[in-house]
Amino acid sequence: MTQRYPLALADDPDDLASLRMWDGNVYRDLLACRGGRMSQADFIAKHRYRTAILSLDMTGFTHASQDDGDLASLLRILDVHRVCLPIFQEFGAQKVRAFADDLYGTFAEPIRALGCAMEIHRRIEAFHAVQRADRDPCRCCVGLGYGPVFRLGPDLAMGHEMNLASKLGEDIAQGGETLLTESFHAAVRHLPGYRIERRSHPELTAPYYIAVPMD
Repeated sequence: MTQRYPLALADDPDDLASLRMWDGNVYRDLLACRGGRMSQADFIAKHRYRTAILSLDMTGFTHASQDDGDLASLLRILDVHRVCLPIFQEFGAQKVRAFADDLYGTFAEPIRALGCAMEIHRRIEAFHAVQRADRDPCRCCVGLGYGPVFRLGPDLAMGHEMNLASKLGEDIAQGGETLLTESFHAAVRHLPGYRIERRSHPELTAPYYIAVPMD
């Protein structure tokens, strides 16, 4: 017979907040929702909002670390941060966060996120053309999502569109590509100046799109 032991659970919101996932107030609401003291509808109404998400991954990070050392990979990240942060600011990003060789930004409007992505590609190429002579210059892979997400976590965007945008940016996009979720595409499909093509991938059940500026 399997012996059962009492299960110790962390139920103090401030103690849980030490994990640095959510703040104490979010944990308090989630515990209330779990315990039936707060309805799911009330939690959603309080914490969910609609936003555009930009998820950016850098190419060559592992390669630089393996071939040129850890400092070379850190300098590679530094250069991308130096180029990208002013662009996020120019396009009115509400939130910008860096994690490893990824960058995340949220925007009130999809058109701003799309414009930011295209400008990042342009300036990264210009930076390397003028200031760097790397044998493997860094390029950026971008995924864009738009829809309702929870204003939670370090990115203030947790939910399906965040997951899809991250998947597109980190795993599917190639260097210099900007990929759109279906919801993001629906919001910008009539926008002039871009050629947008439907794509599919075996790791995704939903279609996605690639956006290319028309020069």
